[in-house]
Amino acid sequence: MTGDEFIESVLAVFTEIWPMLLIILIGFLAIEFHLVTELLSLIGVIILGRITWAMWVHYVQQDFISGIDFVLLEIIPPREVLRSPKAMELFITNALYHWSTKGGREEFWQGAVWFWFSLEIASIDGQVHFYIRTPTRIRGLIETQMYAQYPQAQVKAVEDYTLAVDEITPTSAWNGWGCEFALKKPEAYPLKTYVDFGLDKDPKEEFKVDPISPVVELFGSLKKGEQMWMQIVVAPSKKMYHTKGTIFGKHDWVKEAGIQMAKLLAPYSSYKEVKTVEELGVGRARIEVRVPPHLDEVMKKMRAKPGKLGFDTGIRVMYIAKKEAFDMSSRRNLRLVFRQYADPNSNELLRVNSTQADAFNSSFFGLSPKKVMVLANRMLHEYRERGFFHLPMRHIFNNHTITGPMAVIVKQFWLPYFHPTTFVLSTEEIATMWHFPGQIMRVPTLERIESKEASPPTNLPT
Repeated sequence: MTGDEFIESVLAVFTEIWPMLLIILIGFLAIEFHLVTELLSLIGVIILGRITWAMWVHYVQQDFISGIDFVLLEIIPPREVLRSPKAMELFITNALYHWSTKGGREEFWQGAVWFWFSLEIASIDGQVHFYIRTPTRIRGLIETQMYAQYPQAQVKAVEDYTLAVDEITPTSAWNGWGCEFALKKPEAYPLKTYVDFGLDKDPKEEFKVDPISPVVELFGSLKKGEQMWMQIVVAPSKKMYHTKGTIFGKHDWVKEAGIQMAKLLAPYSSYKEVKTVEELGVGRARIEVRVPPHLDEVMKKMRAKPGKLGFDTGIRVMYIAKKEAFDMSSRRNLRLVFRQYADPNSNELLRVNSTQADAFNSSFFGLSPKKVMVLANRMLHEYRERGFFHLPMRHIFNNHTITGPMAVIVKQFWLPYFHPTTFVLSTEEIATMWHFPGQIMRVPTLERIESKEASPPTNLPT
C-alpha cells in the first residue's frame, strides 16, 4: 500500500466515525469540567430547536399547499393513436418539469413548494379513463402541450372519481385493497421501457408490442360495481445522496448513477501500477474493462437514463368494489400489473405497503378483518390526496419510525401509517407506464374520440 492510499483509507475511516468521536470528546470534557448539567441543557435546547424548526417549515408549507387549487383533467385519446410513446415523453418533459430555485424567504417564510402532478388510469365498472391532476395555474400549459402531441385528443375538467367512494368500513358499501411500489435496485438501474419493446422505431401496427396493453386490458375487464385505480405522482427530482469520503457533501441522482455504474464495473475492471511522468511517482491506471455479455445492454441503458430528465416518483394502485362484487381474483391480478416492466438484470417494481395483513407481519396476533379495512380506508384517503410529497403531520409516526421490539407491542393496539416510497424515474420510464395505446389496442371499454375533430372552413357565410 502506498502512502497516498494509506492516507485515503485513514480519511475514509475518519469520515465514518467522526460523529462518535465528537460525542466522546464532548462527553469527556463535560465530565472533566463538571458541565454535565449544562451539556444536557444545551442538547435539550438543540433538540427542541430542531423540532420547532421542522414544525414551522411543515406549517408554512401546508399553508402554502392549502392555497393551491387542483383540477382533474380527463384526457380522451383520439380514435387512432399513430404516435409512439415518444410523443408522451415529450409532453411530460415540456408540461410537467417545473424546476425552479426557491429562495430562503420563499421556502422558509412563504412555504413555497414545487408543483407535483398525478398521472392516472382508472376503470369505473370496466370503463377505462386517463386523467391528469394538476394545479389550475398549469392547466393551460397541460392542454396546449397535450394538443401539440395529440391534436385529435380531448381535454376536459371532470369531478374527482375517487369522491364516489365515501369510505371503506364494516358499515359502508365498499371494500378495497391497495398497495404502493418501490424499485428493487438503486434508481440508476432502469426499468424496461418502450424502447426495449421497439416502439421508438414506429413499427407497423400488427407488429407492435405495447407494454401498457396488459394494464388497459385488465382495467377494461372489470364488471359492474368494480373499480381499479392507478396513480403515478411526479415532481422534478431534488433527491440528494451523501457523497462518500466527505462529511457533509451531497450529490444528485445523475452523479449517483455514475457511482452505481462504477460499482457494477469494478469486478470486471483490471488495473496496473504505472510511473507518472510528471512526478515519477507510482499511480494506478485502469487498463481494461471487460463487461460480461449479459450486462452490455444494462450498461447501455444505465448510461442513457441520466441523459433524460428525472422525476421523484410515487406509484400507488387500488382495487375498490361494492362488497357484493368484490373479487379476490381482480385484487391478485392488480398486484402483477407492472410485471412487464421488469428486467432481472436491471430493475423491477416491487409491491410495498400493502393494505392486507402482511403489511404488519410483526403483529403477533395478526390483523383482524376490521383492522385490514382500516388500512384500506387510509390508503383510499392517501390516494385521494395524491399523498407522496409534503405529507400531513400524521405520518410522523409511521411504520419506519416505529421499529424494533417496541413495534411488536405498539402494533397490537395501533397501526402506524405507511411511509410512502418515492424514487427517481426518467421521462422515458414514466411515458412507458402512462401513454395512450395505439390502434392495435381495441378495448371496447376504453373511451376514445369517435371521430376526428377539424377546424371549421374559413369561407363560412357571416
